[in-house]
Amino acid sequence: MLKNYFKIAWRNITRNQVFSAINIMGLAIGIAASLLIFQYVAFELSYENTQTKADRIYRVQQDRYNDGKLSTQWAAGAFAIGNKFKEAFEEVEAYVKLTKRNASVLETAGKSVKVTEHYYASSAYFEIFSTQLIQGDARTALVEPNTVVLSETLAHKLFGNEDAVGKTLMMNQVRAFKVTGVYKDMPANTHLKAAALYSYATYVDIVKPSNPEDGWQWDGCLTYLLLRPGTNPKQLEAKISSLVAAVYKDVKDGSKAVYTLKPLKDIHLYSHQMMEAETNGNGSTVYLLMGIALFIVGIAWINYINLATARAINRAVEVGVRKAVGSQRSQLIAQFMVESLLLNAMAVLLALFLVVFAIPLFNSLTGQHLSFSLLGDSLFWTVLAILFLTGSFLSGLYPAFVLSNFKPVTVLKGKVISSRQGSTLRKSLVVVQFAASLFLLVGVLAVFRQIQFMRSQQLGISIDQTLVLNPPIVVSHDSTFLRKQEAFKKQLLQETAVRSVTVSSVVPGEPSDWNAGGIRLKGADEKEGKQYRIIGVDYDYVPAYSLKLLAGRNFSPDFGMDGNDGAVIFNKTAVKQLGFDRPEEAVGKIIFFWGNYMRIEGVVDDFHQQSLHEAYEPLILRLIPDVRGYVSIRVSPDNANATIAAVQRSWNTIFPSSPFEYFFLDQHFDEQYRTDQRFGKVFGIFTALAILVACLGLFGLASFTIVQRTKEISIRKILGASVAEIVRLLYREFAMLIVIAFFVATPLAWFSITQWLKGYAFRTTLYWWLFALPLALVLVIAFLTVSFQSIRAALANPVDSLRSE
Repeated sequence: MLKNYFKIAWRNITRNQVFSAINIMGLAIGIAASLLIFQYVAFELSYENTQTKADRIYRVQQDRYNDGKLSTQWAAGAFAIGNKFKEAFEEVEAYVKLTKRNASVLETAGKSVKVTEHYYASSAYFEIFSTQLIQGDARTALVEPNTVVLSETLAHKLFGNEDAVGKTLMMNQVRAFKVTGVYKDMPANTHLKAAALYSYATYVDIVKPSNPEDGWQWDGCLTYLLLRPGTNPKQLEAKISSLVAAVYKDVKDGSKAVYTLKPLKDIHLYSHQMMEAETNGNGSTVYLLMGIALFIVGIAWINYINLATARAINRAVEVGVRKAVGSQRSQLIAQFMVESLLLNAMAVLLALFLVVFAIPLFNSLTGQHLSFSLLGDSLFWTVLAILFLTGSFLSGLYPAFVLSNFKPVTVLKGKVISSRQGSTLRKSLVVVQFAASLFLLVGVLAVFRQIQFMRSQQLGISIDQTLVLNPPIVVSHDSTFLRKQEAFKKQLLQETAVRSVTVSSVVPGEPSDWNAGGIRLKGADEKEGKQYRIIGVDYDYVPAYSLKLLAGRNFSPDFGMDGNDGAVIFNKTAVKQLGFDRPEEAVGKIIFFWGNYMRIEGVVDDFHQQSLHEAYEPLILRLIPDVRGYVSIRVSPDNANATIAAVQRSWNTIFPSSPFEYFFLDQHFDEQYRTDQRFGKVFGIFTALAILVACLGLFGLASFTIVQRTKEISIRKILGASVAEIVRLLYREFAMLIVIAFFVATPLAWFSITQWLKGYAFRTTLYWWLFALPLALVLVIAFLTVSFQSIRAALANPVDSLRSE
């Protein structure tokens, strides 16, 4: 019997090749798109899965407040919290502190490697995290000062195939480290990726006589707690709050800190704070893409249901005969379910081919690194099996029940008429299809509109034709650095293509992690102190970046106070936070800055230090003539390669031990929108696929509808109807369904986009055309889809269809 089911199913598929091709193509596109998206989603959701104690590991998040108002949110907070919490709360089994190092050069035996991802880590690191140590003792590897544990890749670069443990390497030619261990490279799906871990005891030794263990106001330390089994993190947070309140009760500047516990597995998708270990993902985007995947495959399943139920009349006689000769309803249901299984199986095979073909394109769109090894992943096949079985069941079940329900006496007398319920269902499903398509299309336009809006806004700072060099690597006690830097700038300015040179702690496109609290006017009460973001700059920063001075003057070596680090420039937002309504009022005022008094020499207009995701921040430009940071060079657009070569020659002369690394600032700034751009492209492509699948179904449904109404069309032609009138008649029904879909999708799209835009400090306006244009586009696509069949039917000779009447 099963063999007969497959034989009949195959005959029906081959007999109705157009409908079968539409179903198979639609299902294949839906399954392939879903598979690719689900692999992306699975990777994003897999972060920290390699950590065996992940359910007990929490990172301490820090929110700082001034006068009851939230000022900053930190991933890397105060240094004291790890040891203080361990001492105070028995729920804390262990803690680890991590603080990131600046880029450094590690050298040994004539080999040197620049390292950017490396941390000082306290001794419990290997107790808490599941990083596999393949050489060395996990209990002692990070205990002693001047010890380091290397990743397997870095150890191989420095020592080749030799055993690295016990070897010595130099950092920046000034500090020697003993290698005490080698660990397996950290996986891609962890937010902490380090090429080297230095003992935290080294950091304590470097910052002496300061003691970071007592640093409640000293920020920049990532702290992770391993909680004892059964600990309720919310209850522990309440205890932490009481402890911290006691610490801050005597603080006079009105500041306080609030600490919360962020589960390790939530960090990658749901944490976007200052000093994150890396740029994290976005949970909303991940789940939105999952929704798109379900939309696409759902639309394909709807196509199958629509076409199968629409063709019910053609299958009625077959069902009647089978029932007349003794077929049970259950057998008929089984037959039609087998047909659905076979058709879905063919779609799955085509989907596999599409996935293999699309992997390179998908990687370029998402920044993922899927490969053909994906086909050996059990998760891939699990998702594929679920899609196949779910699709076969859902898309085949309703048509099977409809077709098996025909009464043999009625259908064999030729009295079968289309079911009102079946027609209503088909129309409802078409509305659902196009409501989903319109929702996605409106979303795509909104995403691209927001990206265009952000990239077209004036930044208030000039970043064009700016070549930026990464900071030179220098030892901490290099007293000749200022002289070297001045010599380097002087050499560069002798080049005809170089227009200006400036040095700063950060460049536009990057957040300033230098956050200073307690800043207030001289003589003001401590509780009036506020927090500001600080950028260390030299004399040339303001003119080099074309910042607009609203009041006062730029830094100048002609003023002695400037040269003694006594001068600052505020932006407009910082002046308002200080309590002045007009920039002119702030010029000349003296502020208290971490034990020093400084004069406000000028006020510049607000500018976008970061992307338009972020609001204007209260910024202070602090003059540091020997600031060790990025070198920004404004250059002529002509012959860029020759200019870069000239800059490199000067660099190699002044900083021979530092790698020459550069980027163009406009491209660097634009990288902040890379995630948005990728999301927009992925959203757009998969929305186009959803519309394509919907239109395939519409094409098939229109074809079948026209076949059913062939005689009606012929009679109308005989009575004088024109081709345009017939096309309009056939199109009107589908257009009405699309308009209904528009009214269903519009409020949902408006609400969703409004919520999404709240994540941007500067955002576009939702104009009416963002909703009208998708409707017009879908109506045109639907018209082209329907009119192809309608015109052919309208042009046919009426005699051919009425001959048998």
